[in-house]
Amino acid sequence: MTTSYSESREIFALGAEAVVEGALLAGCSYYGGYPITPSSEIMEGMAARLPHTDDGVFMQMEDEIASIGSVIGASLAGRKAMTATSGPGFSLMQELIGFGCMAEVPFVLVNVMRGGPSTGLPTSPAQGDVQQARWGTHGDHSIIVLSASDVQECLHMTLKAFNFAERYRIPVILLIDEVTAHTREKITVPATTDVEVISRLQPSMPPEWYKPFEETVRGVPPMPPVGSGYRFHVTGLMHDDKGFPTSKPDEVVQALERQFRKVDQFFFDIQVTEEVLCEDADTVVVAYGSVARSAHLAVTQAREEGIRAGLLKLGTLFPFPRSATEHQMRTCKRIIVPEMNMGQISREVKRVNNGRVDVATINRIDGSIITPAQILDKLRKG
Repeated sequence: MTTSYSESREIFALGAEAVVEGALLAGCSYYGGYPITPSSEIMEGMAARLPHTDDGVFMQMEDEIASIGSVIGASLAGRKAMTATSGPGFSLMQELIGFGCMAEVPFVLVNVMRGGPSTGLPTSPAQGDVQQARWGTHGDHSIIVLSASDVQECLHMTLKAFNFAERYRIPVILLIDEVTAHTREKITVPATTDVEVISRLQPSMPPEWYKPFEETVRGVPPMPPVGSGYRFHVTGLMHDDKGFPTSKPDEVVQALERQFRKVDQFFFDIQVTEEVLCEDADTVVVAYGSVARSAHLAVTQAREEGIRAGLLKLGTLFPFPRSATEHQMRTCKRIIVPEMNMGQISREVKRVNNGRVDVATINRIDGSIITPAQILDKLRKG
């Protein structure tokens, strides 16, 4: 199911509202959620829009744990499903994120980041959930984490999140921050025929031959809806290719390695990055979310002053875009990583840098945005 638009249209929308548009374009037909600042506008938008689609279902759950549980259930039943949350709600969802990873259930979770930890700064922007998005649930697991820096990107990255979730049969987390979610801008909602919409692979074999976690060339097993005649055993325990619990070392290794391989072998398909004025840059700013907008203006202003600056904007945060980052490190002299936390993506940058170039950081944790002036000042200091 997709919400069909025969022509593109322009709307004046919040980032949160753009997420709703992207989800509907992708064919989302189930939303289970619980309101929490500053993500509530996503839930409100889905509550208003989803029931008016062909088969859309919206449910307000009693809490965040129930919300993500219902999303997993809806996805197993064949729906494209999503939820949205922030801060404490994201923490509550971690156990079932892990269940989704182990059972290879595709869904989209949008986390509108706010100041923390705990209740923190509920109405202020932050980027403190980056490493939690990658490693918040326990155990070795494969997951995809995306980011959006402006309102138009909120639409496109939500659509991309659904496509990745369905293509790779995996949970996908989209991180935006309070500033991006609550910025209102004119955006273009594309016609349905102008966007790629991907749905999960369905089995081609008869039900008696089907194995829900079988080894495939792509590493992604087909996934029929529960109740469609195909046996589908679902568990959070380590399981064999039929879905039944196992502790046999060879089966455990095979299952986990396949879960990682299905993402790793398509690394370049999953990487979303953008280079701005990087061709001859001596200093490259690596940024994501609303901070990337500040960085874009700072780099432009720096160029006007004769400073050879560039911007590497990260749309994919995990798997970390190592190749794009290393490419800049081979030609520039310095990397600057501004982010609204104590240094989370900068750790990834330093890890892949391995001492090749100087890596500087700009960190802000007071609930205010990092301004273009802050970044420009760092660029001027060479």
